[in-house]
Amino acid sequence: MKPLLLLLIPLADPYRAALAEQFDVLYAPDAASRAQTIAARGDAVRVVLTNGTTGLTADEIDRMPALELVSAFGAGYENIARDAARARGIVLSNGAGTNDDCVADHAFALLLSAVRSVPRFDAACRDGIWRDRLPMRPIVCGRRLGVLGLGNIGRKVARRAAGFDIETGYHNRKPREGVTSRYFDSVLALARWCDFLVIATPGGPETRHMVDRAVLDALGPDGFVVNVARGSVVDTAALAHALREGTLGGAALDVYEGEPHPPQALLALDNVVLTPHVGGMSPQSMDASVRNFLDNAARHFAGEAVSTPI
Repeated sequence: MKPLLLLLIPLADPYRAALAEQFDVLYAPDAASRAQTIAARGDAVRVVLTNGTTGLTADEIDRMPALELVSAFGAGYENIARDAARARGIVLSNGAGTNDDCVADHAFALLLSAVRSVPRFDAACRDGIWRDRLPMRPIVCGRRLGVLGLGNIGRKVARRAAGFDIETGYHNRKPREGVTSRYFDSVLALARWCDFLVIATPGGPETRHMVDRAVLDALGPDGFVVNVARGSVVDTAALAHALREGTLGGAALDVYEGEPHPPQALLALDNVVLTPHVGGMSPQSMDASVRNFLDNAARHFAGEAVSTPI
């Protein structure tokens, strides 16, 4: 008999079929089906596949007495009740490394789109508006880029910046060894120094509204902020105010507070670029994420340690 897997995130048919080769899959990608499925079958669930945004609560863990493995599909795991899982001896894993390149690519796409105003110029071109009626935009090359959170994704963002002759700095909880980028001991100090701030830090209570009005003011009217991390890291009200008043040059967000609904305060502004949390999604990264989960599950059921533990 295959182990029973509770799948809490939307996943396309081919990927669910790959999971079904090793598991009996209970698919519950929304709140209603999730509650109903846990109530009806929770006692038999041995594995949960979720993500950092969707999470898994301590109460839900309590209602699954056979649960032995919880995996986050991506790198983030902020809404998984890790203490409750560890108290039960439940193994925790994530998808670290499976979509780093995809997110870093998207971060740079957003940066270029915002600084060069690509969406606005695209719309103008379709409306028959020629360049002499449009404002000139600054360049990206040769500027200063600050990375908030120099993990795997942050390091790959910095590596891409080198191709644009960009000087990079970063803020982390502590300096990274073997890194050539300049370290700043606070996000505020980093924001004062850089032209562009790319957010790649984990979500959760520790980083909530880390990018606040003071940080946005420090970036200034020629500064830009790009968020490919978690929406909670940026104070949306402060960001909307800065963009409206021109105290910040622009922003580009793949993540935002209140997902999946985009912030209403930002929708009418032409100095912000929005994408619907797709930074980590590509055929290559999705394939890698599924393979990573299946490998971790196989290792677990063989009595081995998972390869990407939380």
